[in-house]
Amino acid sequence: MTALLSVDALRVTYGGVTAVNDVDLTVPEGKVVGLIGPNGAGKTSTIDALTGYHAPSHGTVVFAGDDITSLRPHLRARRGLVRTWQSVELFDDLTVEENLLVASQRMGVLQALRDLLLPIATHGREDVDWALELCGLTDVADRLPTELSHGRRKLVGVARALAQRPRLVLMDEPAAGLDTDESIELGKHLRGLPEQGVTVLLVDHDMGLVLSVCDEVVVLDFGQVIARGTPEQIRNDDAVVAAYLGGHKEESHA
Repeated sequence: MTALLSVDALRVTYGGVTAVNDVDLTVPEGKVVGLIGPNGAGKTSTIDALTGYHAPSHGTVVFAGDDITSLRPHLRARRGLVRTWQSVELFDDLTVEENLLVASQRMGVLQALRDLLLPIATHGREDVDWALELCGLTDVADRLPTELSHGRRKLVGVARALAQRPRLVLMDEPAAGLDTDESIELGKHLRGLPEQGVTVLLVDHDMGLVLSVCDEVVVLDFGQVIARGTPEQIRNDDAVVAAYLGGHKEESHA
């Protein structure tokens, strides 16, 4: 299986605190890989390092065969490595479609000059239409984000990332705040992404979602990988149960 993303000995520190400690991670092309762990395990710190928002203190990040460890976030995005965010930060005065149109534009001098002459509606729409359809948002394309449910707003955040036509999308807690039906709907969309040429690294606390859509799951605890394997293997791993799944199961029966 070809590795689209390969991470070797990644270490992330904040002052004297080590948030991620020598993590190795491989994301095969055409797969959905889960990255889970309890609060403070280093999941978001890992995503920040992989997408260039926080420079690692050690290690290498290779994407599509190229070392991108020192690249800035926008340059990684141009290569096809994008992310979503835990919080739903949308332009509430723009329609859903316009939010995606803004995200789909690769900004630069030529693009800025074109924006002075052409309204945004005349820009290429193929990627935006594709992302809207993929996330089931075509019917609300002309509505404002404030008119949508929380679940659909989260889907707009996913669609905004997809409007950039990425090869790999890193999703940070896309199911946070969703009810069961909304989480199931999100899972359907995520599971279909590899068929559209989009590989996924999924970080989420919704274990039902992660274990139902992922081909492989990597588990972090205190910044280190403590387990990796198929969803079935992760379910039955004693170290995972002790660190994370056990607590989740107890909460679900409360």
